[in-house]
Amino acid sequence: MSSGLAACLREVPALFFKEDFALEDGPTFEAACPLGDDALQERLGQHLDVVEAHLVREIARRSESFYEAQGRLRGLDGEIVAAVGGIRELREVVRVLTGDLVGAARQVQELNATRGNLVALQQKLTVILYVSQALAALKLLVAAADCAGALDIIDDLQNLLDTDELTGLYCFRNIRDQLGTSLDSVNSILSAEFVRAAVPDGKAINALIQSNVKRKASAPLNGTEHEVNIDEEESFILRDRLLPLIICLLRTDKLPAVLRIYRDTLITVMKASIKATVAELLPILVARPMDSDSVNGDRATDSDAGGQSLANKLRSLSSEGFVQLLSAIFRIVQVHLVQAAEVKRIVEWFMGNLEGSLSSDGSNPVLQHSVSDFSQESDYVVTSRVSSTLTRSNSKFPFFQGKTNDMSNPNSIKNVRADVLRENTEAVFAACDAAHGRWAKLLGVRAALHPKLRLQEFLIIYNITEEFVAASEKIGGRLGYNIRGIVQQQSKQFVDYQHTVRMTKIKAVLDQETWVAVDVPEEFQAIVLLLSSTYSSANGMEMPSTDDNSKLSEHQAMQEPVNSSENNTDNGNVVHENKAESTSQTENSVVGHVRSTQQTIVHGGIGYHMVNCGLILLKMLSEYIDISKCLPSLSFEVVQRVVEILKLFNTRTCQLVLGAGAMQVSGLKSITSKHLALASQIISFIHSLIPDIRRVLFLKIPEARKQLLMSELDRVTQDYKTHRDEIHTKLVQIMRERLLANLRKLSQIVESWNGPEDNDLQPSQFAKAVTKEVSYLHRILSQTLLEADVQAIFRQVVQIFHSHITEAFSKLELSTPQAKNRLCRDIQHILVCIRKLPAENFSAETIPNYGLLDDFLAEMFGTKVDE
Repeated sequence: MSSGLAACLREVPALFFKEDFALEDGPTFEAACPLGDDALQERLGQHLDVVEAHLVREIARRSESFYEAQGRLRGLDGEIVAAVGGIRELREVVRVLTGDLVGAARQVQELNATRGNLVALQQKLTVILYVSQALAALKLLVAAADCAGALDIIDDLQNLLDTDELTGLYCFRNIRDQLGTSLDSVNSILSAEFVRAAVPDGKAINALIQSNVKRKASAPLNGTEHEVNIDEEESFILRDRLLPLIICLLRTDKLPAVLRIYRDTLITVMKASIKATVAELLPILVARPMDSDSVNGDRATDSDAGGQSLANKLRSLSSEGFVQLLSAIFRIVQVHLVQAAEVKRIVEWFMGNLEGSLSSDGSNPVLQHSVSDFSQESDYVVTSRVSSTLTRSNSKFPFFQGKTNDMSNPNSIKNVRADVLRENTEAVFAACDAAHGRWAKLLGVRAALHPKLRLQEFLIIYNITEEFVAASEKIGGRLGYNIRGIVQQQSKQFVDYQHTVRMTKIKAVLDQETWVAVDVPEEFQAIVLLLSSTYSSANGMEMPSTDDNSKLSEHQAMQEPVNSSENNTDNGNVVHENKAESTSQTENSVVGHVRSTQQTIVHGGIGYHMVNCGLILLKMLSEYIDISKCLPSLSFEVVQRVVEILKLFNTRTCQLVLGAGAMQVSGLKSITSKHLALASQIISFIHSLIPDIRRVLFLKIPEARKQLLMSELDRVTQDYKTHRDEIHTKLVQIMRERLLANLRKLSQIVESWNGPEDNDLQPSQFAKAVTKEVSYLHRILSQTLLEADVQAIFRQVVQIFHSHITEAFSKLELSTPQAKNRLCRDIQHILVCIRKLPAENFSAETIPNYGLLDDFLAEMFGTKVDE
């Protein structure tokens, strides 16, 4: 073939023998069939003839070998047929030999196989009987709520399923579903029993607490009332009930899920108990007489407008009734939280022993030593049934929703323990949050009433809330940020409302003030003593509180008109007050009760005369201090409010007295020197009291915030000092204006001195008027002001007298000896009066109040006036 092919290649172009020869290819077609070649067809025909000729030659050359191979194949078929016949004959011989030689032995072997099959059948039937009885027993145990026994049977049947002993048994084709259903029933029973054992009986607790509240018409709160503890015996009983349930739930890997159910149930039961208690106690507490008169108006409005809604009933409660309700809720919450904390401790104790036992014995991580550990720690007598149940916890339950509880895997144990502890803690946390939410809701309903309560009433609610939060935080470990925020907010509202009321009150009192001195009851002196005492704040001494019968009169009776020839200070006329005014001062006292009183209030060893508004301000300041002590978290705000009321008092006093506003609002005919002196006394007293107030109020304020408040109080202190100095300046100005008025009349008086005879040896009307007015001012101020203030005022008055009188006398033209004698008598009369004034010497002379007028007398007349 190869030689024929080579011959073809020599005669036919190689292009036609290529493997990829295809006329569809353009270049191949052009090479094989060039256009314009007339001999193309003939040449292609020649090539075809050459190929055919060579093919025929090659076939003829190989025909003999083909026929020889076909003959050999036929011979092989004959030999195969003969071999098959021989095999058949051999098989027949073997059959005959088997029947004659080994028939009996083969029969024995078949009988043995039949016997083995029957034994296996008997064993299988025994297993079927056991499984049937186990399933029947499982139903009975589930119906009897014997969860541990039911789990043992489920464990055994699951082991049978894992060993494939039930494979192929059609009657048990649904056994996995049956076991799953039974396990679900067991889990339901365990869950219900765990919840029943762990959650307190709400109805019994409600009945007990409600009966206690009903028996108490009114009882003061005591912190020990709210202490709820589980004694050792109750703790052991609870552990005995929970221990087998916890073990079974761990075996089924359902403890975390059951703890979630327990959490929801605990919250639901606690909320239901609170709701039932509120519904039961509200009618009783609303029907009780109201001891508090602070919010009666608001309560009456709510009661009339609110119908029977729960919120309006809560608002209609007196503060004492509301505290009783809170106390009952406190006990309910504490009972639930204490038992929840005990359940949490039991679960944590069990899981801790579980982890310890697993780490102590790696070969048997199934709580081999846990039972003895439990017994040693709590003196429990754990039965052998529980022990065998514990040792079964190594099993797997693959039929349980695809999850396994492989107790042989340390990582699995750690994961289960982490889940259990997390859910265990969350249950108590959730209960605390629910309790805080209910308490906060109750406080929120009465948010509009609490700021209007008296301090002691609000403080009881504040303290019981703080005690509630502290107890719940201690038991449950959950911080009560929400409820603390609400309490802080209501406390701030209380401070703001109380401050607003006092600002309005002090303004009204100032507007009605007649600036008459009043006697000081001893309770106000006690306030000052406590403020100035070094140990008052350290020992927690309370400011004395006045009862309803000792409240200050806010509407002091108007004084009787004073018969005097007074003119308004704006006209520059000094006011002359008769003796009747001083005797009527005590008749307009600010107190309406029979107690020992004194004319001044003593602070720092100095006595200050007081008026009605000053005593009321002092009482208000003591109330602010009480608020600061009782609500230390709001001490900063209280100091700010004290600064505001001090500013208002100072500003309004200045407007009323120095600005003569009291003539319009209080009906005063004029502002007298007595009024100015009393205003100076009040301002001086408050000015001296501010350091003690600051010391007491700053005890509860952090150091970082004191600097701002110190600067504000320093500014207020300076304002009071400035106000006092302005009053003293006003008194000096009054005396100066009176002197100038008399000096304007001097020229007319001097004209009568030039007469021929000097029969009148008395001082002139000018000298008498000047000395009378200054002596009167001295008497008034000496009765009211401090000695140092009187000296400071008359130091300026004496200087004015010396300078103005000397200047006026030096300008006089006296032509007769009689006139000069008159002038000498007047100067001597005036100097005698000046000598009696309580002014410090402002010269180096030893003669009191020596000045220009003395020099003028010595120069003009060569004489002097001794002391």
